[in-house]
Amino acid sequence: MSGYPNYQQPQVQPGFLDPTMVTTGLELAGYRVVRNMGVVRGIVVRSRNVLATLGASLQTILGGNITLLTQLCERTRQDAFAMMMQHATERGANAILSARYDANEVMQGVTEVLAYGTAVYVEKIG
Repeated sequence: MSGYPNYQQPQVQPGFLDPTMVTTGLELAGYRVVRNMGVVRGIVVRSRNVLATLGASLQTILGGNITLLTQLCERTRQDAFAMMMQHATERGANAILSARYDANEVMQGVTEVLAYGTAVYVEKIG
């Protein structure tokens, strides 16, 4: 469970990777790597809209969590994560190891979010 109130766990669909098979670790407990499929990624470039920028500016005056931007960031990360899982599935993987996020400002108000990791095919041990 996430600490974000609007977080939605990605749903497992046929032909898609189970999100529980994605880890930031170098191994997946109870599984052994049979085949390495290489690096996979999901990239989303998103800008803030004018209304969200105005709303966020008002929230900064009051202080605290800027929920409009938090929601935008979380949705962008979820989209990049889903794209990374889709890329892994297209390669025939059933897990992703060493998953990471990176973000860069492409230009003022426009941010790139990259989710990446190593796609692998794993088998249950035992």
